[in-house]
Amino acid sequence: MTETTERANVGPPDTLLWERIAQGDHAAFTELFERHAEAVWNYAYRLTASWSQAEDLLSATFLTAWRKRGDAQLVRESALPWLYTVTANRARTEWRASRRALRLVTRLTPQDERDHADEVAARADAQRRLAAVVAAIATLPASEREIAQLCLLGDMSTADAAALLGITESSVRARVSRTRARLRDLTPEDTP
Repeated sequence: MTETTERANVGPPDTLLWERIAQGDHAAFTELFERHAEAVWNYAYRLTASWSQAEDLLSATFLTAWRKRGDAQLVRESALPWLYTVTANRARTEWRASRRALRLVTRLTPQDERDHADEVAARADAQRRLAAVVAAIATLPASEREIAQLCLLGDMSTADAAALLGITESSVRARVSRTRARLRDLTPEDTP
């Protein structure tokens, strides 16, 4: 059992916290945050390959949770699948916005300044590998991308993913297997 899972088993279940949060209970929200912040940050980091973006996504996810309190449905008595979904959606939105901004900066930046950026990027080998995986995931069909984000990047169990997606657990396992095989073909040899 991981530390995050052990922490999630201490105290009231997420469903009870969620009910209290819906009534505006700040202490319950703090407890939910402390219970799941590490898992959400790790998931956000795996999606973005950036510490600062993971911090921003963590904040945005829990801000959304507070704003949507009472409206969201929890899967299998855990808030984590819902939080992962919010994080993935926010990451996609930010990725699209950053791609537009990058295209604009590339057109406006002189060539000699771009060389410096390439040198900085070369030093971040671990981030490059993770970014390659994230980019490969972005090219997958929607169902495989969703499985990759939930099960491979988010470490969500097949049972939780099945409940969240409304499909059988065996279908999730089959999709995970297909997705892993496709990612091996899409990523460079040196990518774990």
